[in-house]
Amino acid sequence: MTRTSLLALIGFLSIAPHPVLSAEYNFEKWEKTIAAFEDSDKANPPPKGAILFVGSSTIVKWKTLAQDFPDQKVINRGFGGNQICDSTQFAERMIFPYEPKMIFLRAGGNDINSGKTPGQVFEDYKDFVARVRSKLPGVDIVYIGLCPSVARWKNAEKEKALNGMIEEFARQNSGLKYVDTWAITLGADGRPRPDLFVADRLHLNAEGYKLLAEKVRPFLPE
Repeated sequence: MTRTSLLALIGFLSIAPHPVLSAEYNFEKWEKTIAAFEDSDKANPPPKGAILFVGSSTIVKWKTLAQDFPDQKVINRGFGGNQICDSTQFAERMIFPYEPKMIFLRAGGNDINSGKTPGQVFEDYKDFVARVRSKLPGVDIVYIGLCPSVARWKNAEKEKALNGMIEEFARQNSGLKYVDTWAITLGADGRPRPDLFVADRLHLNAEGYKLLAEKVRPFLPE
């Protein structure tokens, strides 16, 4: 897809206005999860200045995170079902206390699957950046782009449009980076490879995470 056609697609998919978070969105459902992070931190205080990974189940299920990046101190604070607005909402409790030197965010797929347009999710991403910048102005924020899955192949074009928006935004703003992972799950036929997913055909298996780690590794600080 050319840049011109991508921008045209973005325009088409983003016509709905960005909604103000309504009372219908239930942040309270995550209270036990966030409280569990806090309890864990009290029992075993994580290091300051680590690399913080936040986002949805792709982060949660990245069990080899520390082994994949053995030269880095990493903290995993993903939770399944996470939308970008959730990480923004709970930044005071699950981002700022760690004083990270870099933040990796992987989320957006649940947002789109819930019915949000790419444009709406992009606005949520910008809200996340603004929230982090309010307390951590010098910390790099790295967005790990979405890659298509078998189970949500129907969302592929919308996910790709979101990736394009965030990639362009990162180019235009210092301290923001974008990791292109789109092709790692695709086979020769241009569709997701079932052999890279667990039984639910949505989440990556061990081989899939190896490919993801290869894409992320160059973005880590030396």
